[in-house]
Order: sequence, then structure tokens, then C-alpha cells
Amino acid sequence: MVPSAAYDDVPYTRGGAVERTEVGVLVQSAVDGDAAAWKAIVEGLGPLVWSVVRAHRLSDADAHEVYQTVWFRFTQHLGRIREPEKAGSWLASTARHECLKVHRNARRLMLTDDPEMLDGISEDGTPEQSVLETEEAAAQSERVRRLWQEFEELGERCRQLLRVLIASPPPSYQEVSAALGIAVGSIGPLRQRCLRRLRARLEARGTW
Repeated sequence: MVPSAAYDDVPYTRGGAVERTEVGVLVQSAVDGDAAAWKAIVEGLGPLVWSVVRAHRLSDADAHEVYQTVWFRFTQHLGRIREPEKAGSWLASTARHECLKVHRNARRLMLTDDPEMLDGISEDGTPEQSVLETEEAAAQSERVRRLWQEFEELGERCRQLLRVLIASPPPSYQEVSAALGIAVGSIGPLRQRCLRRLRARLEARGTW
């Protein structure tokens, strides 16, 4: 159940994303032993779980362990979840709890590396095209590097919120609230403030 795009800082997407309105039905089907329903739940809500884990900046090993633990807890409680349609919020809340447990036990914060956005060069182009494509890839990579550099200068709350919000499919505000312990009504205004801060930092440095 470990995502193939393990611990990237870019949105993680898998096929067969589950519609939020279908979650309750899928959970009930999974309780009844429907393997296809279980697969749909994991593929559809896995990105949400991973975004919460990523937002808490665990080490790579701890992140994978927490991800597995969350799904293990979910299987343990699958038949006892009172509101199956809110399984996403349950998973997000459990992921947050497990991440905080790791931090408490470790007594330290493990930082992850920024992603390296490298574009491959086609073997079919001319030497001139290859040079241009290489330059464009280098420029894009530098823009992304600067973006994440400025992102890391934001406050911890902003970093956590934005990391969760870039999950694909996008989490609901109820799921974000469960993941980060932020009141639903505060998420939108906080998101806007964080994005304004990030944009201001980028513009001040002529990065974007």
C-alpha cells in the first residue's frame, strides 16, 4: 500500500480516484468483503493520507511506516466506523495522530529533501533542439527549486496546510480540519494568507 511516488513534494495521483460521495458505499462493500471496493478506497484516499504524512515532515522511513499504520488501523476499525461516508476525515485524523506520535517519540523533527524536477531530453531531436531543451529544463528546475526554497521560509502552519491542500484529488475542508486540527471556517482565510505570503516572497525576489 506504499505509493509509487513515495514522498515527493509534488501532488501524488493514482488512477481510479474515488468520488467523495461514493466513499460510504465503498466502505460498506469493503466491510462485506469486496476486494475491488477496498482497492478503490486505498487508491482514492491514499493521496489524502500521504499528503497528511508529508505535511508533518517525517523521515522517509517513518513516513512509510505511518502510512502503513494508518491503513492497518483502518482495517481494524472498518466495520465500526459510525459514518462511513466520512472515512476520509477518519483517515486524515488518524494520520495526524500517528505523525504526532512519531514526533513525540523521536523528540526531533526529520526534514525531507526538496524534489528535483528533472526533464529528460529526447534522443530524436537535433543537437540544437537538445541544447534548447536542456536550457529550458534547467530554467524550470531552477524556478521550482526557488519556489520550494521560498515555501520552506513560510511558517510551519502554512507549510502544513498547503502540503495537504495539494493532494490529488483535493481533500474536503472537513478532511483538512481532521488532518491538521484547524477549524473548517479558518481554512479558507488561512490558505489565502499563506498564498499571499508565498507570492509576495517570490515577487520580492523576482522569482515568479
